[in-house]
Amino acid sequence: MFSVLDMFTIGVGPSSSHTVGPMAAAYAFSSSLQQKHVLNRVTRVKTTLYGSLALTGLGHGTDRAVMAGLEGNVPATVDTDHMLHIRETCALDNTLNLAGAKRIHFDYDHDVIFEQWKRMAAHPNGMRFQAFDDAANLVDEQVWYSIGGGFIRQGAPDDSMIGIHDRPPAGTSFADEDESAVEPVTEVPYPFHSCTELVALCRRHDMSIADIVWANETALRPEEAVKAELDGIWQVMRDCVSHGCTSKETVLPGGLDVPRRAPKMYQRLAFNSDVLRRNSRRKDAVLESSDAAWVDLFALAVSEENAGGGRIVTAPTNGAAGGGAARRPRPRIAGIIPAVLHYYWHFVDDADDQGVSTFLLTAGAIGYLFKRNASISGAEVGCQGEVGSACSMAAAGLAAVMGGTPEQVENAAEIGIEHNLGLTCDPVGGLVQIPCIERNAMAANTAINAVRMAMLGDGSHIVTLDQAIATMKQTGEDMMAKYKETSKGGLAVNVVEC
Repeated sequence: MFSVLDMFTIGVGPSSSHTVGPMAAAYAFSSSLQQKHVLNRVTRVKTTLYGSLALTGLGHGTDRAVMAGLEGNVPATVDTDHMLHIRETCALDNTLNLAGAKRIHFDYDHDVIFEQWKRMAAHPNGMRFQAFDDAANLVDEQVWYSIGGGFIRQGAPDDSMIGIHDRPPAGTSFADEDESAVEPVTEVPYPFHSCTELVALCRRHDMSIADIVWANETALRPEEAVKAELDGIWQVMRDCVSHGCTSKETVLPGGLDVPRRAPKMYQRLAFNSDVLRRNSRRKDAVLESSDAAWVDLFALAVSEENAGGGRIVTAPTNGAAGGGAARRPRPRIAGIIPAVLHYYWHFVDDADDQGVSTFLLTAGAIGYLFKRNASISGAEVGCQGEVGSACSMAAAGLAAVMGGTPEQVENAAEIGIEHNLGLTCDPVGGLVQIPCIERNAMAANTAINAVRMAMLGDGSHIVTLDQAIATMKQTGEDMMAKYKETSKGGLAVNVVEC
């Protein structure tokens, strides 16, 4: 098993699969040129983006992310201002500083190709990197895939290609593989690959889901490192909410002129109090507005930071993540988990740091199940894989800190995803703004409501989380390509861009 905390990683907005993953892949390619000792021969690099990366790449900043990665930047530490203006910077002298070590000629119009009519059969988020010498001979060629949540995977230069709307032939897609055959193998005391197995472990050993995950995480590395990781995730999420609530920017970039709403909403709700301070709790009679309004605010604040290209925590994607300052090198629904975690912190009596850890460990376990047994990529299964999985994760985390049994936690998580099944990914203009930002707020409150329903029951439920995850995967496979992060259907074609 890999660390479930890999479901919470640092990156930049607006998309984990379209910004963070491509940057990481470009960095891996440029670094490999150094490791192979061929960097001195390279005078040109060419990047071809396929499928969803090509169709919505401009709106997601995929081109800029690739350029930054080729220069040797990683998502956790890249200068976001430099990345925002990297095209203009490189155009000043038509050069790019490859791997941060060699300046080469770079012509954006010829060296970044958006191939909108073809995709790699293995995954819709494919990209090809090619390096040439001064005689135009191919020095190296690599194919990489951004598989969701900032995770990347290397393919082969001869991987098969299909038409953008074609269904992959059997045996060519990652979805056809046995995930146990490709998952990193690491011994942990309590391995699990389904929620049924996870709940059974809890019952067998009289442990909570968070206990199981903690034992596994501390088998991979020291307790101090795990605790520091959890503390860092929480601090980044708090920073991002704070930044989003107090931003001086009024309009999000990209051309749609979408206004930032969180700062004005915060001013209206706060009444001169600081809800972001720990002592500003509802029990102190500070918060007069409804908790749902505050949850909306938390979700919008983080989502707007993400859409503005800020640094964020993927949770499990940027379409579902949290944000703030950099933590360490790692990687689009940005607001759901941070918003629900802030709900716990400000509206639940006796909320404390241990509860935050329990929330994150439990949510991470559920996210691991989605990634292992289905997908968290909007380009692969639609927005149900981003908003839906984050809603499920947040519901599980909140149910756990509210004292829910493993069965109640599973019930909350299942409700969270069940009512997001079939959700399409149809961003207007290819930007993570409409409908993405509001979806965060809606899903955050759905997660809280799912917990209310689960905690009113005894944990028994007819539909299991495993069945719901399998249904999400099957629904995604049946979904037409135009509804899976291509901006070729839905709101993306029915909303006129002005």
